[in-house]
Amino acid sequence: MPSTHAAYDSSMSTTTTAMTPRERALAILRFQSTDRLPIVHFGFWSETLAKWADEGHISHDLARSWGDGNDADVEIGRRLGFDGNWYSCFHMDTGLRPGFTREVMRDLPDGSRHVRNGDGVVVLESPDAGSIPAEIAHLLKDRASWEQHYRARYAWHADRVNAARVRVSAGHWPVFAGAGEAFLASGTRDDLIGIHCGSLIGNIRNIIGVEGLSYLVADDPDLLAEIVAVNADLAYRCVEHALAGGARFDFGHFWEDICYKSGPLVAPKFFNRVVAPHYSRITALLARHGIDIVSVDCDGKIDALVPAWLENGVNTMFPIEVGTWRASLAPWRQTYGQRIRGVGGMDKVVFAHDAAAIDREIERLRPLIALGGYIPCPDHRIAPDASWDLVRRYCDRMHALAG
Repeated sequence: MPSTHAAYDSSMSTTTTAMTPRERALAILRFQSTDRLPIVHFGFWSETLAKWADEGHISHDLARSWGDGNDADVEIGRRLGFDGNWYSCFHMDTGLRPGFTREVMRDLPDGSRHVRNGDGVVVLESPDAGSIPAEIAHLLKDRASWEQHYRARYAWHADRVNAARVRVSAGHWPVFAGAGEAFLASGTRDDLIGIHCGSLIGNIRNIIGVEGLSYLVADDPDLLAEIVAVNADLAYRCVEHALAGGARFDFGHFWEDICYKSGPLVAPKFFNRVVAPHYSRITALLARHGIDIVSVDCDGKIDALVPAWLENGVNTMFPIEVGTWRASLAPWRQTYGQRIRGVGGMDKVVFAHDAAAIDREIERLRPLIALGGYIPCPDHRIAPDASWDLVRRYCDRMHALAG
């Protein structure tokens, strides 16, 4: 299909042949014509699926077996009316290997306990908590702890890639080096599949903590730069190995989560100088293999980091968490033009309100859709307070809007 460089509008679609969800998504993000807008999501909290199973909308087996892009995900999405999950990615092991052995460090009178997790971080686990546990202590503090406990765990091995698995349309999860590689190379699939390129600083923040990261930027920036470089080189080698086998992916994807409601959790100057160039190296590798759509998953107010991502080959912001800061593609498009694309930006909190709230949110999305290069998507995992019927209403109304 020739590029029209026009915003998507269901009334102006020139495509007469029905397209696959994969073709629709890529056409939208390349500013090309398409038969309709794809309706996508970003998965669910496990508590959400358990609630919906208790209500009889899905089986408990389906709820328990859910994972991004797997058969349960496809079936649940189909019942709700979604075309797919943007987070259907080929995940490689770009983290600590081996991870630390989980260890209970202390039992507390209220039933909670201090536990050392796989990152070497001691966290507070409470029996009824469903959110991210509070961090108590971090093993990674300085160069000595980096050299003793962490550096070797970032060593490259081919089985970090070869043991990874990906869902394909046939519904199974073949190993990369087997049937999955042949299928991905065929280019005949209907579903969008990305290659996950790891995390260049978000996982480091997980390991050292926000406070520790802030101190290390000031106390030993050379050490932090070294940690970033070792981590980024591992991500590069994993991507390189996956692509060298001939497998084709539709987009590249990074995970970071390094912002909160007021801005970045890492100093933008450090990010621009030390972290950003590593994106460029990986996105250039993706480009050599024909991958021109690269997204980054970062919650919070990301505005201060957007320029660095764009300048280093990351062109699609996700999930554009609306939040109290009212994030939107519109001001970014005014500033950066068609260099920037987006997937997300649908305020998922309306799933807990009423039909009128759903309809208002869709009306708010209409002018954003008209900008082109944008696919609405709930701005994070669909939470436990979401109503099944309201999610269905959203999908039904979006399909009507999409033509």
